[in-house]
Amino acid sequence: MSLDGRRRRARALAAAAVALTFALAATEPAMASDSTSPAAQAPPGGPTARAAPAGPAGPVAAAGPIAPAEPIAPAQPGTTAPGTFALPGTLTPPAATEGPANCLTSGDGYLRARVAGALETRVNWSNSGMRCQGEARDAPPGVRLSFQRPGGKPDLLFVFGLTGVREGRPAHAVATNLTLIVQGTDRIYGTLGDSRCTVDSLSQRRLGSGKNYRLEARGFCTQPAHAVRGEGVVLVSTFEFAGIVNYEGSQDAAETARANP
Repeated sequence: MSLDGRRRRARALAAAAVALTFALAATEPAMASDSTSPAAQAPPGGPTARAAPAGPAGPVAAAGPIAPAEPIAPAQPGTTAPGTFALPGTLTPPAATEGPANCLTSGDGYLRARVAGALETRVNWSNSGMRCQGEARDAPPGVRLSFQRPGGKPDLLFVFGLTGVREGRPAHAVATNLTLIVQGTDRIYGTLGDSRCTVDSLSQRRLGSGKNYRLEARGFCTQPAHAVRGEGVVLVSTFEFAGIVNYEGSQDAAETARANP
């Protein structure tokens, strides 16, 4: 066969191969459909499949595509602002008020503290721009005070629990429980007891004719506060503050009311 003849034959074979390829591709969907049909799998001349009769529980459902599972609804967020925490028995953060924050109307509130460890900072908050709150507690007897400076970096909330403090009375060597919260995060540090910190001097002055007192105290911690969640410690080596305490409804107030009916 001549060279031209061999070339024509090769071209013809190539064209036939391409045509066969397209023909097979066109028949693949039908073949796949037939392979999934139970009737297509029955041998020629074999018995035709019949639907099963309905039983006591009703007819058997025909096989079909499985419906996708419904998505699980996400958990609804709680009402507590993210990252805001309060330990059981601790004073809630001072409530936000309109206008600039001020601790004492007399203008002489403050908080100073040295913080080291997982947090490294020196706190020197004056009355203006600081919120403070305080109340008496009965179990154990004493008072609880909180201090916060909105917008601080980091945004810290200090909570002091002073055991055995009575209305209007000075005190010394007061066992103190300290909780330090980094607002907006999950970082909470606490002494979880009043054996690690001490107020060595405390004085009180009545504000007006009600049950509000300016309480001024100075103290120190000999052991660190541990992270309530995770790891880490902070040591508030020294602290001093002046804030407000309200004794309304306290045991002292009840005893005074009984003594002066």
